Amino acid sequence: MQLQLSTRSRELAGRISVTGSKSESNRLLILQAQFPSIQIQNLSNSDDTRVLQTALASLEEVIDIHHAGTAMRFLTAYLASTVGREVILTGSQRMQERPMGILVDALRELGAEISYKSNEGYPPLRIKGKKLVKNEVKVLANISSQYISALMLIAPGMPEGLHIHLEGKVTSVPYILMTLQLLKQCGISGTFENNKISIEPQKSVPKTEIVVESDWSSASYFYSLAALSNSAEIHLTSYRENSLQGDRNVAEIYQKLGVKTTFLEGEIKLEKTEVLFPKILELDLSNKPDLAQTVAVTCFGLGIEARLTGLHTLKIKETDRLQALKNEIEKLGGEVSITENSLQLSASEEINSNISIDTYNDHRMALAFAPLALKVPIGINNAGVVSKSFPGFWKVMQQLGFSVEDLAVE
Repeated sequence: MQLQLSTRSRELAGRISVTGSKSESNRLLILQAQFPSIQIQNLSNSDDTRVLQTALASLEEVIDIHHAGTAMRFLTAYLASTVGREVILTGSQRMQERPMGILVDALRELGAEISYKSNEGYPPLRIKGKKLVKNEVKVLANISSQYISALMLIAPGMPEGLHIHLEGKVTSVPYILMTLQLLKQCGISGTFENNKISIEPQKSVPKTEIVVESDWSSASYFYSLAALSNSAEIHLTSYRENSLQGDRNVAEIYQKLGVKTTFLEGEIKLEKTEVLFPKILELDLSNKPDLAQTVAVTCFGLGIEARLTGLHTLKIKETDRLQALKNEIEKLGGEVSITENSLQLSASEEINSNISIDTYNDHRMALAFAPLALKVPIGINNAGVVSKSFPGFWKVMQQLGFSVEDLAVE
């Protein structure tokens, strides 16, 4: 699906219902699989969550999770600790290029039986589930937090719980804290102190209903729209001020870019305000890397120089997100330099119009570049990729007054 986006008005208003957080939903599904007394409300309708639900219910010998990286990490740990379950866990071609060695090594250290079917360190994985009786493991701290969360989520089902020793500087701390808080909401005890995570064993949990908060990563695209608009008043449901999600910091970031956030009963209101933009926006996004694409594109659209660091995990996402950002912003007339963990965007006055953005099978590329339609008509190739996290996004864009033309339809 190739879409062409444009708009006649740069004044935005509307009330948008955003799906539940993918990060919270997927963690809770793994916990629910171990403790069925957990009930989940406002579950994400993203592809990743649907894939994980299907995989957890499957009795097949081969489970294909396609592009769902979270599902790959969480299921590897869950299946390895499920006694008697034998399965081959695989995914898309890109998924088979994303490293799994750190998690597999940690699980093997705990007694798991996992082997690689093709390339050492990468999916597909052959997993033979068994009881993991050891309760101590060491893991590098500067890796994707999903590896660490995967271990935390199976810990309460282990006979003696689990102590995870993190070596080095911890990145993506908010996601670790999210996992810990969700465990506690389900009645499971755990601590995170001095680079050590400890989760207590749990035979059962009381009947518990958890309401998933809407996704702050998805909210970021509306912050970008508000920042790039002439005027905006956008209401987003359902959000809370004491969020577990690290990406809630998007509100603080975009305050510098002229977007005011007001917390109301069960929702937030975004308003465009007059603000003196920083000459250079400098951010360390190591604890919120999923915001990098959105922030970079917003700064490009506003003509602001940006220096973004802490982005080392972006190279092993759905695509190499740093290279993809550089490619597409430069097609639009921008100038970008990247390193292994940073991106620098030069200030730019002009934006080339009617450019088609390649999305690299990465939902966040489509979602991050779409708001530029407020500045110039823009094309989005393989636009259906947004279903990975935000299936209704293009309908929401129409609701906000954008023309969304499917070029594949005659």
